[in-house]
Amino acid sequence: MKTLYFDCFSGAGGDMIVAALIDAGADATQLVDALKGLDVDGYNIHIEQIRKQGFAARQFVVELTNAEDHPHRHLSHIKKIIDNSQLPDRVRQRTMAAFERLADAEAEAHGTTREKVHFHEVGAVDAIVDITGAMLALEALNPERIACSHVPVGSGTVKCQHGIMPVPAPATAILLRGVPIADTEETGELLTPTAAAILTTVCDAFESIPAMTIDRIGIGAGTRDGKTRPNVLRVMLGEAEAVGRDTVTVLEANIDDAPGEWVGYCVQRLMASGARDAYCVPIYMKKHRPGVVLTVICDEGDVSRLESIIFAETTTFGIRRHRVQRSMLLREHATVSTQYGELRVKLGKRGEQIVQVAAEYEDSAAAAEKHNAPLRKVMQAAVSAWENG
Repeated sequence: MKTLYFDCFSGAGGDMIVAALIDAGADATQLVDALKGLDVDGYNIHIEQIRKQGFAARQFVVELTNAEDHPHRHLSHIKKIIDNSQLPDRVRQRTMAAFERLADAEAEAHGTTREKVHFHEVGAVDAIVDITGAMLALEALNPERIACSHVPVGSGTVKCQHGIMPVPAPATAILLRGVPIADTEETGELLTPTAAAILTTVCDAFESIPAMTIDRIGIGAGTRDGKTRPNVLRVMLGEAEAVGRDTVTVLEANIDDAPGEWVGYCVQRLMASGARDAYCVPIYMKKHRPGVVLTVICDEGDVSRLESIIFAETTTFGIRRHRVQRSMLLREHATVSTQYGELRVKLGKRGEQIVQVAAEYEDSAAAAEKHNAPLRKVMQAAVSAWENG
């Protein structure tokens, strides 16, 4: 599977993303020509091959020619610019999705709505060019899967339109909900809101580098110099195993002094509150007391909420936590016609090969109740219809 991996060992900016993708093979001339089709002026683009703190790197610089004349824009203005362009459909969709994420994050940070947000820095010309340029470069490279490392955000404070802000900036922190952040000794803002919006829009997973055969490497340089590490972003493009991968958090608690009803109710609450899975395994604990291991699989952004439920609903005094990577078959759905009506089946694919076929439970259960038929027969009919179709 053609995979693109963002190695953000020193953070990322929108300009660094574009530069790295160009360095990895996206055609710079075509990208700049496409950007000229946007109804945005007052800037020049400079793309240079430079040496950045020991790295041969590409730099993508948007130079404003009349910075004081650029208005603050609302999301509606951005949408009009993108809708009136001749950009490819997926580029328009991804660009608007990134700006909508930015608008929602800014709105939450400042207690307003996305329609009322003045974009300030993130709505300036360079952000429009950076986000659209990144989506154009991705379209040119056309990876089947995009992944990203855990992201360092820096520390300290940064000066912006609203004054002195903590790092990560409020909008950046909101955009990174559920995304694993890497620790770093580097101070300052390592990840900009623009880069956070791009990465959280296009990346399928935030994980360690997957098993892959590297074909191309691109290095994009930022404008500042890092104090403890080079201020560059690396992307790698190549063939990875034809399975999906993601990173989840596993919570575990040993419980031996709670009634079964409490534990069962806790599992129900955990599933209703966003856990990917929750289950119990019987064990013998100290003094040979029977108990259970309560295990919860969840996204990192849900950990605090789910831990609160475990502490509230059980008698445990401690919860173990660790992050794990999962390998997953890629999933697709198909609809088949059966004697019980139209039913969906779930297909598990490894590359182009379908290795698992399963009937969707909710569809099958509804059909079983409607036709007063055993659930197993309905599910078997769905799988048989796909296999014989």
